[in-house]
Amino acid sequence: MNKTNTRKALNPAYRKHKPLRKDVNTFVEELKKCLQEVKISDDNGELEEHTKQHYINFFKSTFYNENYVNTKDRIDLAIYTGKTAKSDVSVIIEAKKPSNKAEFLTETNLNRKALQELLLYYLRERVDNQNNNIKHLIATNGYEWFLFKAEDFYNYFYKNKALLKEYKAFRDGLKDTSKNELFYNEIAKKYIEEVQQTLPFVHLDFTKTNFNKLSDTHLNTLYKIFSNVHLLGHSFGNDSNQLNKTFYNELLHIIGLEEVKDKGKKVISRKAQKDRDYASLLESTIFHLEDRDYLHKIKSIDNNNEKAFNAGLELCLTWVNRILFLKLLESQLLAYHKNNTVYKFLNSKFINGYDDLNDLFFSALAKKEEDRHPRFKDKYQHIPYLNSSLFERSILEDEAFEISALNNDEIEIYNSTVLKDANGKKQKGKLKTLDYLFLFLDAYDFATDGNEGIEDAQETKSLINASVLGLIFEKINGYKEGSFYTPAYITMYMCKETLRRAVVQKFKEQENDQIETFEDLQSYCQRYFKIDDIKRFNTIVNSLRICDPAVGSGHFLVSALNELIVIKNQLGILADAKGLPLRCDIEIVNDELYVIDDNGALFEYNPTEKESTRIQHTLFHQKQTLIENCLFGVDINPNSVKICRLRLWIELLKNAYYTKENRLQTLPNIDINIKCGNSLISRFSLDDDLKDAFKGKQVNYNFKDYKNAVAEYKDTNSKDRKREVLQIIDEVKHNFTSTLDNTFIAKFQKAQGELINEQERQNNLKQFGETITKKDKDALKKLKTKAENALIEKEEIVNNAIYHNAFEWRFEFPEVLADDGSYVGFDAVIGNPPYIEFKKLDSYHKKYIERDYITAKGKYDLFIPFIELSYEVLNKKGLNSFILPSMFIKRDFGKAIRDFININFSIVSVIDFTDFQVFDEATVFPFVYVFKKNKEEINTHIINIPHNKSLTHSTIAKVLTNETIDFHESFQKPEVEVNTKTPWSLKNPNKSKLLEKLTQNKNSFKLKDISKYIFVGIQSGKDSVFFITKEDIIKYQLESEIIHPILKGKDVVRYALKWSGVYVIYPYKTNNDLITEDELKTNYPNIYKYFQLKQNELSGRTYFDNSNKLWYELWCERIFSKFNQKKIINAEISPENRFTIDNEGFLGNTKTFSTVLIDSWINDYEYVLGLLNSSTLTFYHKMKSVPKAGGFFEYKTQFLNDYPIFKSEDKAIKLSITKNVTQILSLKKDNPEADTTTLEAEIDTLVYKLYNLTDEEISIVENS
Repeated sequence: MNKTNTRKALNPAYRKHKPLRKDVNTFVEELKKCLQEVKISDDNGELEEHTKQHYINFFKSTFYNENYVNTKDRIDLAIYTGKTAKSDVSVIIEAKKPSNKAEFLTETNLNRKALQELLLYYLRERVDNQNNNIKHLIATNGYEWFLFKAEDFYNYFYKNKALLKEYKAFRDGLKDTSKNELFYNEIAKKYIEEVQQTLPFVHLDFTKTNFNKLSDTHLNTLYKIFSNVHLLGHSFGNDSNQLNKTFYNELLHIIGLEEVKDKGKKVISRKAQKDRDYASLLESTIFHLEDRDYLHKIKSIDNNNEKAFNAGLELCLTWVNRILFLKLLESQLLAYHKNNTVYKFLNSKFINGYDDLNDLFFSALAKKEEDRHPRFKDKYQHIPYLNSSLFERSILEDEAFEISALNNDEIEIYNSTVLKDANGKKQKGKLKTLDYLFLFLDAYDFATDGNEGIEDAQETKSLINASVLGLIFEKINGYKEGSFYTPAYITMYMCKETLRRAVVQKFKEQENDQIETFEDLQSYCQRYFKIDDIKRFNTIVNSLRICDPAVGSGHFLVSALNELIVIKNQLGILADAKGLPLRCDIEIVNDELYVIDDNGALFEYNPTEKESTRIQHTLFHQKQTLIENCLFGVDINPNSVKICRLRLWIELLKNAYYTKENRLQTLPNIDINIKCGNSLISRFSLDDDLKDAFKGKQVNYNFKDYKNAVAEYKDTNSKDRKREVLQIIDEVKHNFTSTLDNTFIAKFQKAQGELINEQERQNNLKQFGETITKKDKDALKKLKTKAENALIEKEEIVNNAIYHNAFEWRFEFPEVLADDGSYVGFDAVIGNPPYIEFKKLDSYHKKYIERDYITAKGKYDLFIPFIELSYEVLNKKGLNSFILPSMFIKRDFGKAIRDFININFSIVSVIDFTDFQVFDEATVFPFVYVFKKNKEEINTHIINIPHNKSLTHSTIAKVLTNETIDFHESFQKPEVEVNTKTPWSLKNPNKSKLLEKLTQNKNSFKLKDISKYIFVGIQSGKDSVFFITKEDIIKYQLESEIIHPILKGKDVVRYALKWSGVYVIYPYKTNNDLITEDELKTNYPNIYKYFQLKQNELSGRTYFDNSNKLWYELWCERIFSKFNQKKIINAEISPENRFTIDNEGFLGNTKTFSTVLIDSWINDYEYVLGLLNSSTLTFYHKMKSVPKAGGFFEYKTQFLNDYPIFKSEDKAIKLSITKNVTQILSLKKDNPEADTTTLEAEIDTLVYKLYNLTDEEISIVENS
């Protein structure tokens, strides 16, 4: 039997959440009360029906007061998702009396009637009611509880086609009896027997439980197993995909920032003048910069109007980063030392002002214990030396000042503060800024250990872990551009998909070329158990090189680090320094690693325990090795670089351990792997030769010295040696730059010399009276051009300011260079590059990007050249995975990059999220891919997420972790059918075949071929003036002759018009000649006066200045006669096909499109309308059109043109469709809300027959 450890059944992240003692006590009392009442009912011989109320009372009085809890049909008990029975059932419960042992489950025999009944109820919900919100199934007799995950029922039962076939036959009365006993005994029993040895379950037995003697850990687990978080999947406030807005907003307030909306994006800015508090960190810093005249000394920040703000913010972020890091350190030390308060140092008693804080930074944390000044040794005896550049003065601090320069004045407490006064109410008034910051941070739980206890305080503190901090870092850091934080489930998925393939590729090349999948690799590693094998396998994984070229806060690199640890664990090679593997399971949940021992307990470091120390030591050094060897990042924003380094240090801090000398292990210098620069701009090519850089008497180091220096820098904990090594690295890089620069200088000098020599030669000829031939003149002209071009090239490369922030991929990362200095490249490039439209790029950068990247064509976005860059910096079989807006695979501007991908990459996998908004702060249509750098004949794995209003981040996360969510499409398709130069085809092959069938039938005509015109409506250029109401006509006494009713998109519904009463002033004659200003003044004086009143508004149309239009004209008036006839009309944006017929000559605005049929089809308007509104052509449109947010689609001419309209050979079908449409139009004209679903369903059936669709094809249409 597959009994699951109760603790292991819980989400590891939730296990770390400490419930309040009072809540746990209430829960235990209610559970005991329930058990007692069930026993009394059983002893009294009451029916099972009577015991249900005891369970209802228990659930309602604990976690489910907001949920409807009751029976449903034959289900004994159900917990619903919502407050009423109209919501879906989420938990199905089968309740038996304790004395009914024959029908109840045992640990050794699950195949009893109680489980058979659960299976029947599950299938009724899942199959018949199409309820995919079921989370758990429970069988209980009060004292024993068997819990099953609905996910397991999905995998073991719902996916069993034979079982479903038998169930449906039973349901539909096709068996010899419809009694449930047949299902239990002949169907359920058979299929449960097949899986009962492997079906996972949790078993709780309270028969002999003494609740008073249960440990806190046991009570914690028991409380959570019954919670709505576990049984219903509710959030528990520790989701790294979601911003902790309470923490974020108050932290912004203390810094002196606020979040505002700018052009639809939320960005962070300095508080408005009226709201500024001069004691905030930022305002105090800016005051000091300006008042003491520091700004002119600062060279590291560009001189512009924002210099004071930019410098002030960078200083504040440096200080806040240190403080947040120290809060995590403090929490760690307290956990290691059982909450001994001598390790609690971030408080006003220990740090009394900014001077003390500065001493902590530079006199304690930055110095080894033995090197600290005597005056600080006692005070900071419990503060470890960290060896982190985080506690070295930044360049800006050297140019300006340290935090000790600030005045610790009083700041107003945030109006929604988390702080409480003695009465438990929100604190008000003022506090000294540093005191406020310490109290604020202390109101949250920064614990990183695995403690599963109970909180004795009156309120639970919100948990702020590294992942949540990462989200906050990303938000604050992206203050200029409104950066988009990639949710954890996306980064985790991308890293898993990419890095597992990259690891397999490494082993395939270095171990066995028969290894094809990660499962193959697991089997391979299990065959080799010698220590030397395990060490060799570790070396292979450690040789992976992964880069994020727009690294931001380092989120992707942290996810990559976690994934590599889990990969090693699942391969059985996560080993200590001796090569002995760890005996534990490691999981990633919400971007955090959780280590779980054989007993299901979360790992908690105990410095006094040998095995605990071995695990902590191993995790620290495994992470260190992976960070130093495998993870690399580049970002143009120096603040991003600092935050990324901080995130990686935090990951190491989680596993910091005490050495034999009883000192906390120092942190390595991982900062050298994260570099600042413009990833897209490089002076030097990847194939430029570096050999000359190591030649000559002035060269002190060779290429090997360079690689060794970089490696030594990472591991040294001596500040002096660190500086020495940096000098070596800088000298070598200077030699590289000089050597490559000299190539261009030499090229210019050579060309210049050739020109001078030829000039002198020809001058000499002239002096001796010889004629200069045309050939000589042409030669001189060519040499002059050559010299001029060489000069331009030299200036372009050597002296151009564009390259001051360039990133030189050629030599910045020696880890991806071969021993001879040649460029090898990365195994994987992952990330979320910036989304910036080409028109928003400054012309300076735009010029160089378009010169260097062949894919930067047309209306490109900045993420496009990043795809090309990834190809350049990858090794021969490297992998690239980005999350990007999907428009480039569908729109014309993406043709250049599609061509590039078609030639250079194989598409391994893609996810199209359609209109699901992955990023909370941005409306984009996201798309995730994995590409491989070489062309192979492969199948592309495609996941399509269709529009669904109920989709959440949680639901999508389950899709990406292979949990049983079946609303999406997941299939394989030959890569050559996906990767075409035309818009990519990510359609399900069955849907593609149906689409082909609809369009390639001999009886199929394109809508454009049977239409005179398909055209968009009028564009006024100023709707507020030209679009008027009846009231406006009366108010201004406007002449009606040139006023016409006009339809907006929202006025057009299926088979009807719901005109909103809007008119348009149309200053043209019926032949479309403009009514002159004199004619307007004479014949329509009131309209002319009205236009004069609005002249300022009309003149504001600056684009008229470059046209021949007069000030009172419409921008695009269209041809009047096209509107003034029978036509089919539709809205531009709609969730479904919504066409109708207009017989009244309405004009339309730009949100409407009209279709006028050719003469030979003039009697077929109703028939064509029936086809256009049918489910079949709605399916066609959704397959061909571009999705918009909210499940809407575009219905423009380009999509309408190719609609396949069948010319029916069956007159009866055509007549029936026409008759039904005519009846619907009549009903809808009298009442647009009339119910015509029956008639429309009949039309659908007729259209299926007309287009000759099979049952399977009809199913595809109806389920789309």
